[in-house]
Amino acid sequence: MQFNVKSMVTENIKVLIIGGGPAGYTAAIYASRANLSPVLYEGIQPGGQLTQTTDVENFPGYPNGIGGFEMMEDIKNQAIRVGADIRSGIVTKVDFSKRSFSVIIDDEKEIIAESVIIATGASAKYLGLPSEEKFKGMGVSACATCDGFFYRKKVVAVVGGGDTACEEATYLANLCQKVYMIVRRDVFRASAAMQQRVFDTPNIEVLWKCNTQEVLGDEYGVTGVRLLRADGEIFDVAIDGFFLAIGHHPNTDIFKDFIATNEEGYIITDGKSSKTNVPGVFAAGDVQDPTYRQAIIAAGSGAVAAMDVEKFLRES
Repeated sequence: MQFNVKSMVTENIKVLIIGGGPAGYTAAIYASRANLSPVLYEGIQPGGQLTQTTDVENFPGYPNGIGGFEMMEDIKNQAIRVGADIRSGIVTKVDFSKRSFSVIIDDEKEIIAESVIIATGASAKYLGLPSEEKFKGMGVSACATCDGFFYRKKVVAVVGGGDTACEEATYLANLCQKVYMIVRRDVFRASAAMQQRVFDTPNIEVLWKCNTQEVLGDEYGVTGVRLLRADGEIFDVAIDGFFLAIGHHPNTDIFKDFIATNEEGYIITDGKSSKTNVPGVFAAGDVQDPTYRQAIIAAGSGAVAAMDVEKFLRES
């Protein structure tokens, strides 16, 4: 792939980190401490998905909890303090066909990098309702493990009918008074084992053949959900929390001409390392993790990527 870069400003660097969530910022900390002078472009959502989370209570080092935005600012500022060059900008094109790698920022600047860490994360899929957007962080969540703690002994709903939805519903059932599952079909898509777990959990009620029309709430947050059943009936259910479990989309489209991904689009890495199929290009965080999707795990994989990069540059 060739770019018209004659009129662009060009910059040569050792390590380019693409993405500014827990994985990217942690990679920047480790790479800076290894004297690799990393440059990080934060992308479309500086700080990643955690910036939309009101309270984080499961990240080590914050015994009283912390807001998601504030926590990401802490990690970012730590990276800056140890020497990382963190910039605003969106990667619009890449060429990983040969080393050094060419990366275009905002269609106006070319970065020539000896190594690249991809930490662009994965975006949760939402229904696309204005009311859903309105109550994000105020009762609407796409991560039961992250936010379920705040709904202890309360009533919540989970949207989805696959393995993830069943797993999140049973997880929430251990915390919540009642869990509704909103399933648009009359059957689950989940595995038989996951379905049985739902059926064996007494405080889960499945609302079959239902689609969400609107998330209801007030200035304090979610108070209910309005559903449309396949037979045309419209009814409201009182809830305190609304959880989406309809999947995630890894932010990998721009890399797919060069980087191997699985069927869902997640980057394939080599064993426990962060190595991709292209030597010199590494991946960290949710962009290569379809299973856990936790900030602490993303941060750990960012450290792994930086150490893999340091070894790669030393040996090459």
